[in-house]
Amino acid sequence: MSTFLDRAKVKVIAGKGGDGMVAFLREKYRPDGGPAGGDGGRGGDVIFRVDEGLHTLMDFRYNRQFKAHNGDNGMSKSKYGANAEDLYVKVPPGTSVYDEASGRLIADLVDHGQEVIVAKGGRGGRGNIRFATHKNPAPSIAENGEPGQALELQLELKVLADVGLVGYPSVGKSTLLSIISNAKPKVADYQFTTLVPNLGVVKIADGQEFVVADMPGLIDGASDGVGLGIDFLRHIERTKTLLHIVDMAAVHERDPFEDFSSIMQELANYHPRLLERPMLIVANKMDLDQAKDNLKVFEEKISDYYQNLNLSIPKIYQISAWQAQGIDSLMRATAQLVASSDFIPLEEKESDHKNYTIDESPDFTVRKLEEGYWELEGEKIIKLYKMTNTAHDESLQRFARQLRSMGVDQALREAGAKNGDTVYLEDYQFEFID
Repeated sequence: MSTFLDRAKVKVIAGKGGDGMVAFLREKYRPDGGPAGGDGGRGGDVIFRVDEGLHTLMDFRYNRQFKAHNGDNGMSKSKYGANAEDLYVKVPPGTSVYDEASGRLIADLVDHGQEVIVAKGGRGGRGNIRFATHKNPAPSIAENGEPGQALELQLELKVLADVGLVGYPSVGKSTLLSIISNAKPKVADYQFTTLVPNLGVVKIADGQEFVVADMPGLIDGASDGVGLGIDFLRHIERTKTLLHIVDMAAVHERDPFEDFSSIMQELANYHPRLLERPMLIVANKMDLDQAKDNLKVFEEKISDYYQNLNLSIPKIYQISAWQAQGIDSLMRATAQLVASSDFIPLEEKESDHKNYTIDESPDFTVRKLEEGYWELEGEKIIKLYKMTNTAHDESLQRFARQLRSMGVDQALREAGAKNGDTVYLEDYQFEFID
């Protein structure tokens, strides 16, 4: 089984706030001590934190639900409940977090230690000490804790690397990576040996180091989902520079320049700005017959190719990955390219200015079930109900006043509800009185 996983679907549930308490002070010399019910504690948030030691979403293959703890309930003698601890979930650098329902990007997590709250814990319910007034100095009213947010999330990993190895299948990308780094990719003499991205750290003599990613090979139509290329193209979005490996000996009887131009076309089809990424061309398998002759033809065609694009021609390095020839000069040039190049994003950076719109979703909707039976629906009204402590009459009376102020009575009346009809709200039901 592969230990690399770059997509995962998870559910996150933040903690519910603790319930407020209805209590009264009972002391020997203070017979009318008044309300003394404390507030509940805040529910725990679910927080994603980047850990640079992770390189895959494999941990999410079997653990697909993350639930934070609830806040503690309020107590008597005006004691507040404790806040719950937040739940931290480690994710690898390069993880994008999307809301499954809307497809909205919640966060793009890149840097080590970067954090984002993906589900907010509910606030604690208020105890009856909060509801005391001159008119009602001893209220029997308390709130339940606010429910925590619950979301279905889609996680997508795009590997982070300084250098991406691109090229047709079996041009020697995995062999090169195994020589220049501590990575151990699968190497064999057939196409599509590499099925998932491999990462390796390259260290050169002067102390410089950089991360290289060997991606699944591309073929014609990769940008449209043919072969494994669509996976590769998604991961290359975050690579700073490119090494384009070309089989100059044409071992698989493909034309080297056609291989090169086909890959470049797939990059351009995925996003035109990929062609602007700093790149070196690596002429591999130069130890074999025909490689020298093929290189001369390749250099002539590559010159015309870049002139048509109005781009500078990348430098070509001749190597034999199998015999480890020409590797040192290539790595020194790569290190220099990485150090001197700026990352070119595919999309222009968004402005810090954001436009916010008022949530116009209704507080509730009225739905007729059958003659004499109605149902109230809506996130806001359900939240209000869940925070109502139905064990105390005063809390229920307060809830009835809140419904009336929201316009529930009027909406039922306009929908055709009659005196004595039954109205459902979640697991609660009441009789409509006109």
